[in-house]
Amino acid sequence: MAKIEDSSTHIAANGGGEDASKAKSAHRARAPKPRLAGNPARRHASSAQEKPADPDKKQAARGAQFIGLVFAAYVAFLFFSGQIDEFVSAFANVEMSWLVGAVVCVCLYFLLGTLAYVTAVYLDHDSPVGFRDLMAVEASGNFFGNLTPMQMGALPSQIYQLTKAGLSVGAASATQFTRFIMFQFGVVLFAGIMLWAKLGFFIASYGDIVILNLLVFAGHALELIGLFVVCLCPNFVRRAGSGLLRWANGHGWVKNYDKWDEMINVQVAQFSSAFRRSAANIPDMALTLVITMTQLGFLYMVPWFVLHAFGIEADFLTCLAAGSMVQLVSTAVPLPGGTGGAEGGFALFFGPMLGSSATAGFLVWRVVTFFLPTFAALPMIGLKSSHRESIYHRAQRLRDRLADRLVDLDHHHRIAARSGASGARAPRGGVAYKPKKHGTKKLVVKKAGTQKKQ
Repeated sequence: MAKIEDSSTHIAANGGGEDASKAKSAHRARAPKPRLAGNPARRHASSAQEKPADPDKKQAARGAQFIGLVFAAYVAFLFFSGQIDEFVSAFANVEMSWLVGAVVCVCLYFLLGTLAYVTAVYLDHDSPVGFRDLMAVEASGNFFGNLTPMQMGALPSQIYQLTKAGLSVGAASATQFTRFIMFQFGVVLFAGIMLWAKLGFFIASYGDIVILNLLVFAGHALELIGLFVVCLCPNFVRRAGSGLLRWANGHGWVKNYDKWDEMINVQVAQFSSAFRRSAANIPDMALTLVITMTQLGFLYMVPWFVLHAFGIEADFLTCLAAGSMVQLVSTAVPLPGGTGGAEGGFALFFGPMLGSSATAGFLVWRVVTFFLPTFAALPMIGLKSSHRESIYHRAQRLRDRLADRLVDLDHHHRIAARSGASGARAPRGGVAYKPKKHGTKKLVVKKAGTQKKQ
C-alpha cells in the first residue's frame, strides 16, 4: 500500500534565564515519553482540504428506515397472502445447528475482510493503524454500505475511519481505493469461475433468464476494467476526463467544476501511484486476493446451510455459484440493501430448491446475511486501538518471542536427551549425579565445591 510520509514533530523550547532556573529547581521537567520504533505520532490534517468527509449518517438513517419498511412489508405479505401457516410450519422443523453454521460463515466473512486490511496495512512498517481500528473500518463499510444505494456509503465511511486511526486523507484514500479494486476483482473472478463451472446447469434449469445475470456480470466486469484503466493509464484518463469536463461545463451541465477537476487531475494520479506501488508487491497482492476469494466463499455458502436447515439436500458448488449470481444482481439495484435484486435473485436461484419453504428460507437468509451483520456492525464502528505501534512491528516482536521460545524448548530438549543418554538425572541445583552402585566408591555432592568420600 501507499507508504505514509512521516510528519515532522517539533518540540518548542522555552527560553532560559532566572525563570527557567527557578522552574527547574521547583520541579523536574518531564521528558516526553519515547515512542517505539515504527510508532509515529498520530497524524492530523494540516488544512481544511485534508479533513475527510464525515459518513453520511442521514442517508444511512434513511436507508435504515427504508429497510425497516421493507421488513414490515415482508411480514405483511405473509399475512395477506395466506402463507403464514406454511411459514410457521416450515420454521417448526428447522435444524438450529445448520443456522449456527450460517452465522459462523458470516462472522468469518467479517474477520477475513478485516484480515485483508491487515495485509494491506502490514506493508507500511510505520502505519499507526491497529487491528481494532481495522475492525472498525470493516464494520463501517458493512453498516453504511448496506444502508445506502449500491453500497455508495462504504467508501467514504471507511476512509473516514482510517483517518481517525491516524492516516492522512491521501494515504487513507489510496489504501481504501486499492482494497476496493481487489474486492471488486475478487467478486468478478469468483463469479466468472462459477459461471464457467455451472453455466450449462443454469441454462438448463432456469432458461433464458440467465442472460440477465450474464449482462449484470458483464456490467461488473466493465466496471472493473474501468478501474484498472484509471490505475494503469492515468494520463489518458486525465486528458479524456478534462476534455469531457470542459465540454460539459460549456453546456452548463456541471456543478462544482473545481471538485470534478481536482478529482480528474489530482486524485486519479494519487490512486494510480498508490495502486502501482501496491501492485509491485505481487505476493502480497496475491495473498489479498486469496483472502478476498475465501471471504466471498463464506458469504456465498450461507444458502447451502439454510437449505440444510430446512432439511433440503443441495449441491455445494451449485449453491456457491447461485450465491455469487444473487450477489451480482442485488448489488446492481440502486436501493439500500439491494432491495428487489436480493428478493428476485434468491427467488430465481433458490426458490425451486426450497419449494414451499421458499419464503421462510429467504427471510432466514436475509436475516443472516443482511440484518444481523448490519446491526451487529454498529457497535463495532467505535472500536479503537489503544496503542500506535504498527502492526508490522507488533508482528515482528511476536515472531521474535516465538523464535526465542522455540530456541529455549530446543535447548531443554537437548539437555534432556544428553541426560537420558548418560543415565544421569539433573537435580534442581544443576549438578548431575548417578545412583550409587555396590562395591564402588562414589562422590556424593552435598554442596557446590564440597566433596566427601564414602
